[in-house]
Amino acid sequence: MKINKVLIIQTASIGDVILATPLIEKLHSFYPDAQIDFMLKKGIESVFIGHPYLSNLIVWDKSTKKYAHLLDIINHNRDQKYDLIINLQRFFSSGFTTVLSRAKKTSGFNKNPLSLFFSNRVRHKIGFEGNQLHETDRNLSLIEKWTDDTKYPIKLYPNPADFAKTSQYKTHQYICVAPASLWHTKEYPVSKWVEFLKEVDHDTYIYFLGAKQDKSKCEQIIKASGHKNSLILTGKLSFLESAALMKDALMNFVNDSAPMHLASAVNAPTTAIFCSTVPSFGFGPLSENSMIVEVKEKLDCRPCGIHGLISCPKKHFKCALNIDHKELLSRL
Repeated sequence: MKINKVLIIQTASIGDVILATPLIEKLHSFYPDAQIDFMLKKGIESVFIGHPYLSNLIVWDKSTKKYAHLLDIINHNRDQKYDLIINLQRFFSSGFTTVLSRAKKTSGFNKNPLSLFFSNRVRHKIGFEGNQLHETDRNLSLIEKWTDDTKYPIKLYPNPADFAKTSQYKTHQYICVAPASLWHTKEYPVSKWVEFLKEVDHDTYIYFLGAKQDKSKCEQIIKASGHKNSLILTGKLSFLESAALMKDALMNFVNDSAPMHLASAVNAPTTAIFCSTVPSFGFGPLSENSMIVEVKEKLDCRPCGIHGLISCPKKHFKCALNIDHKELLSRL
């Protein structure tokens, strides 16, 4: 089959979008002249500024008139006459979009409620011990039929302006810390970050990354730790600027969350802390210099969910509180 126009659909969070980038790399490798478009939700599109292999971004604004906007997108996609649409999501809305866009071929996971109408259905498997498949490999399985079974890297493209803006922070040896997550049980606790920072050399600069709403958490950590060379950059850097800063860090300390995938996308050194979730779900770091830190003891309650929870169901949060902060120090 000749492929001239492809659409990738991933309208979930920033981390999920980054984990879809191997599809872009591989499709471009196999079909270098093809138009590759990407559909994502509004607020994340800046992650693909200047991407060399993407032609168009289709942005779904979910904040107002969500389904009216979706219908506009469906009509647009139908006009594009795509040869192939790859749907990475398992929700009705994405299946609806895929089916009604009338592409020549469609591919998605069998857990999508409308997958019966896809040209290519792939079983979606979340791995446990002995069956560990990374999310990027799950995603790439959707295009094996039109490519092959080789792996491709997770990758973003910070531009010279992103590196220029962050160069002011690179005059000292530094580490990056991203202490927050959308889910509380994925977060290494404030008290544990404080223990860690108290033992970090004060000549090493610490840059705090994250969203604007993470600022108060960072202030709390800095105040309690007393680390004098700490700077809060939450909400001040774009996705690509954050990646540019992480790339040259001595180490990046992150939770099982989006900053971990940002680090992987530029092959930055990474220490990923897994609290309530487990690496075998397939969302671990992919940088060459990466390490996962997790609780040593076997907890019957861990994992308590695939995506994390608002609070610990058992009220003890041992999966996070029992992680020794010295394991983080060993990475410096």
